[in-house]
Amino acid sequence: MTISDRWEARDIARVAVFAAIIVVLGLMGPIPVPGLVPITAQTLGIMLAGAILGWKRGGAAVLVFLLLVAIGLPVLSGGRGGLGVFVGPSAGYLIAFVPAAIVVGLIAHSGRLTWWRVGLGTVVGGLFVMYALGIPVAAAVTGQPLSLTALQALAFVPGDLIKAVLATLLTLALFRAYPPAFPAKARAFRAGTVDTATASASA
Repeated sequence: MTISDRWEARDIARVAVFAAIIVVLGLMGPIPVPGLVPITAQTLGIMLAGAILGWKRGGAAVLVFLLLVAIGLPVLSGGRGGLGVFVGPSAGYLIAFVPAAIVVGLIAHSGRLTWWRVGLGTVVGGLFVMYALGIPVAAAVTGQPLSLTALQALAFVPGDLIKAVLATLLTLALFRAYPPAFPAKARAFRAGTVDTATASASA
């Protein structure tokens, strides 16, 4: 059985809701963690967008969020916004938001939603993609050696791993409790009405 991955009216609502969720998570202050660097929640929203909505809709939700940032709304963590943030030390991480959500979605929705697919997606997209773009740009903007910037970024890895675990748990809990929050293809996998090869061919 083939399944269409065309957008529906409810997909626009999903994208808008997730853009708003990312905004709300950014308005939260840093969460202190004993022995670790305080955790900011905004990248948790990036992981959840890809894990729940898939790569197309998740990427669109993050793009909408970045457009809100670009027009000057103070929706980033710490109440920042405007075009200036795209040329600062954190610019690479901001640019990485969209590809990170896309990679999370591609991996998590490559078959039936399972803990290992979602977990792998959040780690590869939410950490590797984010750092791969964020660290070189931060080094270039600050003038620091790349090795030093990468070493400094290691302080944030434990917190990001915690967010990856939380994103995985929240995604699977929502999938069990409210499947309509997910795209049709994910629901079809859950119902067993489509296999991986068929869904991939129709994507």
